[in-house]
Formats: sequence, structure tokens, C-alpha cells
Amino acid sequence: MSVNVRIPTILRTYTGGQAEVTAEGATLADVIADLEKTHKGIAARVLDDQGQLRRFVNVYVNDDDVRFEQGLETATPDGAGVSIIPAVAGGC
Repeated sequence: MSVNVRIPTILRTYTGGQAEVTAEGATLADVIADLEKTHKGIAARVLDDQGQLRRFVNVYVNDDDVRFEQGLETATPDGAGVSIIPAVAGGC
């Protein structure tokens, strides 16, 4: 299944500056593995050392937060939109 992955500015160094890329996979885990094949290093920014989603990275398939779905096993149907959104902290 081909999906469109929206890449946040902070990770665009891995995609040659592209804000959106395509990836293949039936689940989010498959999509991240495919991203890693074509954009080396990006998986380490999304997944922790145990291969789970990093605590401060939110991922959505279409408009659904995968933490409230099946996590990395969330289905990614053909044409779905995947958004990677790192948490931002700071301010006064």
C-alpha cells in the first residue's frame, strides 16, 4: 500500500528537504521500515532503542493518533496520509 508521509521541518534533512514523501506498507511499522530504506536515519528519530515510537513524537494515520489505535501495527490503507509530528516544548 502506498501512503503519503508528511515530514516535519526538523526531519527534512533525511528527505532531501522534501515536506512529503511516499512510502509502502500495510502497517505503520512497515511504512517506517520503508522510509528507512529510502531515507537513511529517519527511523532512529521516530523510534527509540526498543523499536517503539519515541515518547515525544506523535504519529497520525489520516487523523487518528496511533497511540490510541494499534501503535506501530496501525493499518495504513492505500492512499492514507501519515503525519509525523515531534512535540515542541519551551516558552514562558
